[in-house]
Order: sequence, then structure tokens, then C-alpha cells
Amino acid sequence: MESNLRPLTLGEILDRTAQLYRSHFLVFLGISVLPTGVILVLACVIGLVAAWWGAAGAHSVSTNTGYALVGLFFVGLALLALPILLAVTGVATAAMSHAVSCIYLGGTSTIRGAYKSVWRLGWRYIWLYLLRALIVWAAPSAVWVALAFLAAGATVLAQKGGMGASADTIFGSAALLVAIPLIGYGIWMLLRLSLAFPTAVVEQMGAWRAVKRSFPLSQGSKGRILLLYLLVGALGWILSMAVMLPLTIALFLIPGVNNPQHAQTAGVAMLLIVYGSSFAVQALIEPIYGIALVLFYYDQRIRKEGYDIELLMQQAGMVPAANPVPPAPEAAPWLAAVPHVVPAAAVEPPQAIAPPQSMQPTTEATGEPQ
Repeated sequence: MESNLRPLTLGEILDRTAQLYRSHFLVFLGISVLPTGVILVLACVIGLVAAWWGAAGAHSVSTNTGYALVGLFFVGLALLALPILLAVTGVATAAMSHAVSCIYLGGTSTIRGAYKSVWRLGWRYIWLYLLRALIVWAAPSAVWVALAFLAAGATVLAQKGGMGASADTIFGSAALLVAIPLIGYGIWMLLRLSLAFPTAVVEQMGAWRAVKRSFPLSQGSKGRILLLYLLVGALGWILSMAVMLPLTIALFLIPGVNNPQHAQTAGVAMLLIVYGSSFAVQALIEPIYGIALVLFYYDQRIRKEGYDIELLMQQAGMVPAANPVPPAPEAAPWLAAVPHVVPAAAVEPPQAIAPPQSMQPTTEATGEPQ
């Protein structure tokens, strides 16, 4: 598709997203299955443990000891699950960007090849995913909690001062007033950082440099990206309802399912339906975000930097490529360094040096050099 590089409208980006997804469905779905599968497994473990505790676990130990053990278990599971989810999601997002970029520029990609290409720099993409989460969600959440504590303190002082409004009214109003601008900040930063992963993967940038470059690169296109998020979110909700409602209706139509003796079995089945449908929809929807954001990345580079002209000039040999000799691959912390071998074509052969005139052989008759 490299000959079709040009500025695109939102409709054209969505159309090309659908074309790429349909023509390489198994590749993109296979890349997105890994993180959603991990989320599904962890959610099922938490749900089954909670169901077991509600049914039998609470009666096997004393109340205080049981709640303490369950609390410690969930805290330990969260501490174990968080880094796993962070690592898997960061690497999978980078693999998706790599696969989309290769296919969009006329190449090919596979599930294994996409993950293999980003694995050596996996620590970079994990850090980028964490950095984006801290900026978009963690920072406003921390500010909201701090301001909520201040609002609670002000509520107590207002009650002691004899104000007529109830504590719940004062605290609820203050929390809402604080939450609205923080939610706006999170959405704004999400749009500004939406092109960080394509930038880091395509241009081989570090996490912080990719974040800074995403700010100006997304300028002028944040409205289109927001509309993309809204459309894909609505599509995900519709698909979730389309999958969940028929399964739920079919479950309750089974004879005897409303019997109290089968309440626990029905609850577990309902849990599996909810998490299973969420897993299926998430695996189907996630590639749409990855494909569309890479297309937005190239569209912004074409609009702002003339990337289409630069690429055509490189293909015509009018300007040298950005990296004529591939750089040495950077070793990841968990892999050994790979030695860099310079291609033979990049090494100039040594030129023959003519010997000095005094050392050249001469003819006996004239004494001149042969």
C-alpha cells in the first residue's frame, strides 16, 4: 500500500482499517488474544475463589481469620497479576503496531514474527505502557483521592460549624466537582498520547521520547481520534450485548435452573458467560484500535512532515535511506547481546597501492621503468 500513501479522512482511515483487519484477520486476532487471554484467566481465578469463599470457605474457618486470609490472598494475587498484565499488554501493543506498519507499507507479518521483532526491546514498551498509564489514569486518580480527603475534612468542619447541608450532600458535590475536570484531563492526555506506541515502534524511540513526540504529532487530529474511540467503544458494547443476552436467556430457559439447589451452579455459569463474552469481544475489538492508530500515525506524518514524498524519493534513489546499514540490535536485560555483523556490501574493498617509482623494475637497455 505504499503507493497509496496520502492524507486520509476519518472515513477513509476506518475503511482501510476494515480492509486490513479483514485481509489479515488471523494475524491481528492472534496478537490480541494473548493479553485478553491472560486477563480472562486472572478474572476467572478471582471469580472462582470469590464464589468458593461465599459458598464454603466462609464456614470452614473462623470469621476474622477467614476474612484476613481471603484479603491477603487477593492482595497477593493483585501484586502478582499487575506486573504480568503490564508486561503482556505492553509487548502485545508494540507487536500490533509492528504488524500493522509492516502490512500497511506493503510487507508481510506473522504472529510469531511480530512478537519476535519487539521482544528484544520489550522492557522499553513495558515502560512506555506504564508511563502512559501513570500520566493518563494514575495521576488524576491520585489527585482525586487527595482532594476527596480534603473534601471529607471540610465536610466534618462544616457539620461542626452548624451548616444546614448534610455531610453526604457536601461530600458528593465536592467529589463530583473534582472528578469532572480530572476526567477531562485523562481523556485529553489519552488523545495526546495515542500515537506514542506507533512512534516508539516505527521510529525505534525510547519511551519518554515517544511520549514527547506524540504530543505535537497528534495535534490537529485529536477530534478524529476521539471519534474513533467513541465508535469502537459503541461497537464493543453492541457486540457484548449481542453475545451476552442470548446466552443469558438460554441459561435461564434451562429447566430447574431457578431451583435454589442449583443456585451456585447457575451463578458460576453466569460468571463464565460474562467473562467469556467480554474476552471474545475484547479480542475482536482490540485490533481495530491498533490498526487505526497506526494509520493515524502515518497520516499525521504525511500531513506534517511530507512522509509520502520522502518515502517515494528513497524508493527512487534520490535520497539515501534513513539507515543504510542496519544498527546493531540492542540486547534486552533477559537476553544475551547479539554481535553486529556489517554487510559485505557496506565495506569498501581496499584499493591497490602502486609501489614507489624507485622500486619498479627497469629494462637493462634504457634503464626506464617497464
